[in-house]
Amino acid sequence: MENIIDTIGYCAALLTTLSFLPQAIKTIKTKDTSGISLIMYSMFTLGVFGWLVYGFIKNDIPLIMANLVTLSLAGIILRLKIKYK
Repeated sequence: MENIIDTIGYCAALLTTLSFLPQAIKTIKTKDTSGISLIMYSMFTLGVFGWLVYGFIKNDIPLIMANLVTLSLAGIILRLKIKYK
């Protein structure tokens, strides 16, 4: 049963983490950030950073990996939003 729970957790982490990839690619290609909220992405990126720190404190590798990738993608989008606003 624990393997099923872990598999569900890994799948959820993978899907939510990779969900930022299409937006990052689109923003890089088009340089259009008009539909992206600066406040929302700032808050979100800060929250992901908090989860990453928490993962390090708990030594939770799946949490660290998921939030490291998410922080990278969200950070790209946030930087482009600031650059192209």
